[in-house]
Amino acid sequence: MLEIGLTGGIGSGKTRVADMFAARGAALIDTDLIAHEITAPGGVAIAPLVAAFGPDCLRPDGAMDRDAMRARVFSDPSAKARLEGITHPLIRQVTETRAAAVRDAGRHPYLIYVVPLLVESGTWRTRVGRVLVVDCQEETQIARVIARNGFTRDQVLAIMRRQATRAERMAVADDVIDNDGPPEALNAQVARLDALYRSLVDSSASA
Repeated sequence: MLEIGLTGGIGSGKTRVADMFAARGAALIDTDLIAHEITAPGGVAIAPLVAAFGPDCLRPDGAMDRDAMRARVFSDPSAKARLEGITHPLIRQVTETRAAAVRDAGRHPYLIYVVPLLVESGTWRTRVGRVLVVDCQEETQIARVIARNGFTRDQVLAIMRRQATRAERMAVADDVIDNDGPPEALNAQVARLDALYRSLVDSSASA
């Protein structure tokens, strides 16, 4: 099965692009959604998080307090390492289970993993057949995140500094979608790549 890693910086439009591929029949596995699932109330990451960081890492509803944890790991690299040591193996386990189910079902032409930190992780490039980068200008990213999340410009810039640069993402890209333009341009790019991915699947099947 053709498996593609989709990535991009914060505010680049990864989710929108992924949903457009799903509408054309692609299977999606979003690692960010999985991260939210395992840190939701009763999620498999909650007990080890409390053991590592104490009950103050949770919101009153029992979910991980993402804002508090974000502030904590930004100021403490050791906290970041502990958090990733808990969540990353669990995310990978859920991801692999779901990918196996997609492969076994055989209902989709190809599988897209949505991985915000694909470049940063260091392992994803070898786990997928192609890497698709959703790209846009940094000012576009900043404006979108401010409008969507209500963050300050400095908060957005701080997040972006901890992510791979545009150049680093482009260096590993097999395919690129430019998400600075109008919606019709985005539709055309998704349609072109959907056709390409289907042709690659057909070529592999007939080889």
